[in-house]
Amino acid sequence: MIGNHISMKPHNQSRRQFLSDTGMGFTGLALGSILAGDGVARAAAEADWQPPSGLPVIAPKAKSVIWLFMLGGTSHMESFDPKPALNVHADKTFDESPFGDVLKSPFYRKNVRDFAGVPRNLMPKIYPMQIGHRKHGQSGIEMSDWWSHLSTCVDDLAIVRSMWTTDNDHAAQLQFHTGRHIFDGLHPSIGSWVHYGLGTANHNLPQFVVMGTPPGDCCGGVGAHGASYLGPEHAGIKVSTNPANPLPFGTPGNNVYYEERRQQLDLLNKLHGLTNVEYPNDPKMRARIQSYELAFRMQMAVPEAVAMTGETDATKQLYGLEGKETKTVGQQCIIARRLVERGVRFVQIYNDGWDAHTKLFSNHSTRTGQVDQPIAGLIKDLKQRGMLDETLVVWATEFGRTPGAEKSDGRDHHPYGFSVWMAGGGIKSGVTHGATDELGFHAVENRHYVTDIHATVLNQLGLNPRRLEVPGHKRLDIDFGNPINEIIA
Repeated sequence: MIGNHISMKPHNQSRRQFLSDTGMGFTGLALGSILAGDGVARAAAEADWQPPSGLPVIAPKAKSVIWLFMLGGTSHMESFDPKPALNVHADKTFDESPFGDVLKSPFYRKNVRDFAGVPRNLMPKIYPMQIGHRKHGQSGIEMSDWWSHLSTCVDDLAIVRSMWTTDNDHAAQLQFHTGRHIFDGLHPSIGSWVHYGLGTANHNLPQFVVMGTPPGDCCGGVGAHGASYLGPEHAGIKVSTNPANPLPFGTPGNNVYYEERRQQLDLLNKLHGLTNVEYPNDPKMRARIQSYELAFRMQMAVPEAVAMTGETDATKQLYGLEGKETKTVGQQCIIARRLVERGVRFVQIYNDGWDAHTKLFSNHSTRTGQVDQPIAGLIKDLKQRGMLDETLVVWATEFGRTPGAEKSDGRDHHPYGFSVWMAGGGIKSGVTHGATDELGFHAVENRHYVTDIHATVLNQLGLNPRRLEVPGHKRLDIDFGNPINEIIA
């Protein structure tokens, strides 16, 4: 027995059940995301993991990814794809404007949510842009005035203005991360594919870190950073920005000493060795044991990575850590930089609240005010440290918003054309790619499904998505996507 945590194995209990119960008895030792449902480890890192055979085959241009995802659907027209025609034809129906043929398009006939089943005389009117826009930088790329900080980085961005997806509700959040509709079941997320393909560069830190509030259960939940059939060891691990407690469910009680935790893990590893004889092909048990070992190492390494000690006042100001509105996202972005600095492969940051069915002006001005300075600070900080070339920054959202008004002062969900941007990691700078029509309704030029973003990310990391197929799990052709070569340097 060690402390009061382990009781003797009852005679009527299997070794496997004993190990499971033993693991549950280590109160607070594992991460909160490790144990879920039937006790399967949700996240772990295998210390001796090796990449799948035959990988990589592409010369990598990036080492890590920082993935910024705006939950709810950011309006492309009020961000990175301004549409002056919305102002010219404001308050007209589509039939009254020169763009009435949009309702006759194949996109509309194939389950377009906008105006579906609405009589023409009751169709929403074209809603004008809610903020001004202008050209920025040497590239002269247009952005809305809400992004005043990020606009100073425009010459570092590659903006893709021709994204599309198929889910017209918020399960599109899951679809953006896995490439599959929620009705298709859970599939590996882009972060888990990166972990699976590259393994670890730092055995003391998780290689797939998640910050912020993930999608709700309705919209994919933790599946947006889950690993599905790749195995729980490749799922994302939730980290808090609180330096005093960055792993809320991985911190032992104050009465548990370092030596005691080490002895607990040593005993568990010995028991695991016995279990390997009886259950040699039990990935869930293996992941559970590895998760405890990783949790132990992370208790030492993660607080240091999350702490702001050592960061200069100028750096903190750059990220907006002193501002009430920007502090939270600023902390997440600076921690993301510190994590990739220490070898973490994939950092996923969720930012919620962009679902502007009403009061779009208030919603987007507030949300942009929270993320604009921190994201711009991240790009500038990576660049001045010489890290942007090897760090791929991705900004994305599940879909855009409609050109027509909803409830007089908002915009509805819009999966038929929206924007995403990338920076660093071997991506061209100061360019736009693809286009929507004059009203921002359809992606009409160089259209890209969401898995093209996945393929581009994997390509920059030196991975070929078509070589990541797992035996017994056949993938559809669209699952692989195609790298967007036009934005690759």
